[in-house]
Amino acid sequence: MEIADNIAEIRLRMDEACERAGRSSDSVKLMGVSKTHPASAIREAFDAGLTLFGENKIQEAALKIPDCPDAARFHFIGHLQSNKARDAARLFAMVQGVDKLGTAIELNKRADQLARDLPILLEVNVAGEASKFGYTPATVLEDLERLMDLPRLELHGFMTIPPFAADPERARPYFRALRELRNRCEDLAGIPFPELSMGMSGDFEIAIEEGSTLVRVGTAIFGKRKFSNLKSPA
Repeated sequence: MEIADNIAEIRLRMDEACERAGRSSDSVKLMGVSKTHPASAIREAFDAGLTLFGENKIQEAALKIPDCPDAARFHFIGHLQSNKARDAARLFAMVQGVDKLGTAIELNKRADQLARDLPILLEVNVAGEASKFGYTPATVLEDLERLMDLPRLELHGFMTIPPFAADPERARPYFRALRELRNRCEDLAGIPFPELSMGMSGDFEIAIEEGSTLVRVGTAIFGKRKFSNLKSPA
């Protein structure tokens, strides 16, 4: 019951953050970041009402997803190499973290081969950290029109990971900057980009206050990452 209890606690905190921000509690989705955790943990979380999960390794996800409930949905949330685009387009309901035009072009090609439309988010390195992947705000604006011209990709919005800080308040300016970039892109494109994927275990409440529509929570749901053999029976 530990995972179920954790999910209930996270949802309560999400509701409280929404109330502070004057938002409806159903305006923010909860993703369980299940990377490194076995299919059994995903099934336990699913039984507790969680349906959306995030994985960041193609090979790991390919092993686990067949052992998970059919109704569970998976997003790819890591850095995607172009040579993994075919598997990403096949396995995932959405690819978060598209961080350059070349990757988007390859995803579009692979999605077309699968005759499917693929929702994506653009990863934006708002802080400009050299250790992280992601578009800069300027290159988002430069590539936006070409990204929208890719017929098999559906640009739903943006995601970011702020610099690590012990005080979650220090993440607020980065979340706010992503929201403002999204608003600018909407003005330029003339269409909505409804998704803002921002906020993790340590700062999701601040992210919700700044407009997040999807929070990615791993440790606070599943505990510390596990590195056991995921091929073993779950």
